[in-house]
Amino acid sequence: MTREEKLNNCVEQVKKLTDFVPRVALILGSGLGALAEEIETVDIVEYKQIDGFPISTVAGHKGRFIFGYIDKVPVVIMQGRVHYYEGYDINDVVLPVRLMSRLGAKVLFLTNAAGGINKNFNAGNFMLITDHIASFVPSPLIGPNMDSLGVRFPDMSEVYNEDLRGIIRSTARELDIPLREGVYIQLTGPNYETPAEIRMCKALGADAVGMSTACEAIAANHAGMKICGISCISNMASGISEKPLSHKEVQETADRVAPLFKSLVKNSISKM
Repeated sequence: MTREEKLNNCVEQVKKLTDFVPRVALILGSGLGALAEEIETVDIVEYKQIDGFPISTVAGHKGRFIFGYIDKVPVVIMQGRVHYYEGYDINDVVLPVRLMSRLGAKVLFLTNAAGGINKNFNAGNFMLITDHIASFVPSPLIGPNMDSLGVRFPDMSEVYNEDLRGIIRSTARELDIPLREGVYIQLTGPNYETPAEIRMCKALGADAVGMSTACEAIAANHAGMKICGISCISNMASGISEKPLSHKEVQETADRVAPLFKSLVKNSISKM
């Protein structure tokens, strides 16, 4: 089965389970899944209900699509993403993004828990993603081009839409939520980075590091979606912080700042 046939098959299966047409697609990162419980829910589709669909194996990722409304805006929320480090092909990692696009979503709102590289950041800060570095993971566009989605050589000069970034900035000001800005770099994981690797990332111009997001943005950009993203700085990266890194710390920080995060995301989406 080709990538396109697999995508078409998954889209057909979801459309049999719901006829909801979203405008905004939202991917919730580690520790941030609780937001999905607070929307006006219309339908829920478990990933395991979709034959051939990748299943999230990470603690804290429930593995389902929530369809509903945030202040009258029709949304589809991925409550738990899949990662390249789980052993999936990169095309399976971005299959959910392509599926949400095919269901009608025009905007992709990405969130993640990330390690802070910029020394002006602190654990618990939010970083508006202005750009990314994805050179350390395979591009999801390698192989025959999916012409039904986009062109062979998509422009990447403004992946993170400036108008959407403006909405998030103004919303953060209205809510009095401090908002950092910076470049996100995706590495493969699942191991955390060494201090030397973090020094490399810093030299390349990255402000935060994680194991997701950039490949999803590439697929969404290829499919013609408008993209925005926020990183929750869950810990300071190796060598920046004296403490050993742990997934427990990531989840604890995300839980601590979840109320502010949910408020920022929900209020931003209501204006999109």
